[in-house]
Amino acid sequence: MLRRINELKGYVISAEDGEIGRCKDFLFDDRHWAIRYMVADTGKWLPGRKVLVSPIALGKPDWEARRFPVQLTRQEIKESPPLGEDAPVSRQYESSWFDYYGWPYYWFGGGIWGAAPYPTALFLKRLEKVVEKGLEPEESHLRSVKEVTGYQILSKDGKVGHAEDFLLEEEAWVLRYIVINIHNGLPHRKVLVAPTWVTWVDWISMQIRIELTTEAFRNILEYDPSVPIDREYEARLHEKHGRPKYWE
Repeated sequence: MLRRINELKGYVISAEDGEIGRCKDFLFDDRHWAIRYMVADTGKWLPGRKVLVSPIALGKPDWEARRFPVQLTRQEIKESPPLGEDAPVSRQYESSWFDYYGWPYYWFGGGIWGAAPYPTALFLKRLEKVVEKGLEPEESHLRSVKEVTGYQILSKDGKVGHAEDFLLEEEAWVLRYIVINIHNGLPHRKVLVAPTWVTWVDWISMQIRIELTTEAFRNILEYDPSVPIDREYEARLHEKHGRPKYWE
């Protein structure tokens, strides 16, 4: 099922022995567009720290109660490698963070989640962690959902609007769609494009270019946030623009 990222902000994050705070942001990688971490607002519990929670450790979310259960204790989270609240999450930090929890690195293995199809599968491999020492850490590709929201959207031949939200596939924790608020002289409405249709992202000028023409955006299927997205809608969206379906 697809979930709107903006609706997930503010969810309570609960460890096995109590709450740790609320979700205030998500960090995704700009190659697979997968959510790698939730960033927790821990209030006065761990002030001055950027507290990360991976989908790897999630139990079954309680969508109605707006709660993310985490299969870790508060002490485990507290003793994880510290990171300044405003500090970037480097690959070196990620390596130490994953080593602390004993999980295989998601960036080795070839798939979106490395050697596993879904993030929670890496939790089960906790005791099977392969020693990846000696491998040169690559550059981190993490981006903040909060920061990217609002980026200007460009078509192949003009400006069409801005990124307003993202749709998350809850099982794989992958951002499947960018919700675009269309304006710039076009009929004002919301539409969806898949990150796989992105040609490039300019992180400095805060622009995302989509491999569609302005005319294609004029005729793209409208998205209604109040109506759940079904596979039929997704299929029509991909077929209309001759794009391969991610689920096939």
